[in-house]
Amino acid sequence: MHNARHPLLERNLKAKGVSVVPVSIELEGDRRQLIITGPNTGGKTVTLKTAGLLSLMAQSGLPIPADRAELPVFDAVLADIGDYQSIEQNLSTFSAHVTNIDFISRTATSQSLVLLDELGSATDPEEGAALAVAITSHFGRIGCMTIISTHHTSLKVYATNQPGVLNAAVGFDERTLQPTYELKVGVPGASAGINIAQRLGLNPSIIESARTRLGTQARDVGQFLDKLHAELREAESERLRLRAAQQEVEREKERLAAEGRKDQQAKVRDMEKKLESVLRDFEYHAREAVNAIQDRAAAQKVSKDAERRIAKLRREFREQFDATVVAHSTGADQGDPHAQPHFVKHVLEGDTVKLKSTGRSARVARKIDDSHFEVEMGPMKMKVARDDIAEVLASSRPVSETPVKAARARGVSVQLTSEDANVPTEINVIGQTVDQASREVEKFVDRAFLAGLPRVRVVHGSGMGILRKALRQMLQQHPHVASVAEAPQNEGGGGATLVELSV
Repeated sequence: MHNARHPLLERNLKAKGVSVVPVSIELEGDRRQLIITGPNTGGKTVTLKTAGLLSLMAQSGLPIPADRAELPVFDAVLADIGDYQSIEQNLSTFSAHVTNIDFISRTATSQSLVLLDELGSATDPEEGAALAVAITSHFGRIGCMTIISTHHTSLKVYATNQPGVLNAAVGFDERTLQPTYELKVGVPGASAGINIAQRLGLNPSIIESARTRLGTQARDVGQFLDKLHAELREAESERLRLRAAQQEVEREKERLAAEGRKDQQAKVRDMEKKLESVLRDFEYHAREAVNAIQDRAAAQKVSKDAERRIAKLRREFREQFDATVVAHSTGADQGDPHAQPHFVKHVLEGDTVKLKSTGRSARVARKIDDSHFEVEMGPMKMKVARDDIAEVLASSRPVSETPVKAARARGVSVQLTSEDANVPTEINVIGQTVDQASREVEKFVDRAFLAGLPRVRVVHGSGMGILRKALRQMLQQHPHVASVAEAPQNEGGGGATLVELSV
């Protein structure tokens, strides 16, 4: 039970405008017994009553006042709490306790919850201590969950040395002689009977006499426990201070990170402004130079040269810009519109295609719409989506329909260098600069288009993403390119780009 409160105590204190001090108890696995020690009026009995009452409330289906709780189903909640002295039944305080404990010892099982208050009291201290240890050991052998409050040092020692038994103490402030009502699990507590009597106003001379009569060993134990609890309070204060400092550090880190992001964004904006300003200036001067030339052929030559220079300058600035941004972010190709799954753009009726879903080839019987086709796979016909087509294995388009042959068929004279050489379907530009790769890819795409290839692959590698992004931007503007897409994983993934050529 984490931060559990006794409902009646919480109600009464709330009426007085006072907050109840919650208790937290954790018993599980081999840890089945809790020995609570500490001063009178410190909250030991309230802890026992809270544990018993909340267990019964939970088993009755009632919500319990705790921040968090995990409770087993007990077959019985057995308690010996309070003074059962009865003149009518001829029972003293001690005999009433013994009668109750005898009944509990014969009734409890390993599934029971046993609550014993002031165990071993109301008799000779030495004999009471021996009985308390024996009773605790008996319930330990049964295996039931047991919570015991006591003042006997023997039980504190037993809890320290016995596996499965935990010490706990209710808090007491020696400076103010006031209980704190906090339950601290893991350490024993001092009874502080003389201090409690002093706080309650007992005659000072009696208090002084009691202190002088207190045995040296008992006094040393009491002082040791007082010192231990003082150190625990200091440790708790230090823990809270460190937590506050850690939270302050986290807030400062978040503030600095936010400032860093703002600074980075400002640098990016400044670089973009610089880039656009330089390009606008260069384009203005290029246009002015072209307009000054009257000869149309010369103007066209200068214009093309200016366009190449503009493109080169733009790429150089973009490369520098991307390199700066990449250094402060996750990659230059973030938001790349072409980094998407590839699908075949040109599919004609009669084409033989390979399907992703079956891994087999099929013939396209007819086009249903832009995104769906009817295909034949042997005697079977089926409807497939365009993105299920991995590639076109054999096109139904006649070879004579390539751009070069179509032009020659119309009487246009076309001469090509290395016309008889086979045109490859892919190019590798890994390791090249943006300028070098752009020129090579541009010539490669032109040759592939003239050869009538429907699709080619450009291998550029992943790297920092600068070359990939520059090539994709260039290809998107190429007049012979229908679409650009990132290759699937089996064809290179982000390290390659698939280019669909115009028909």
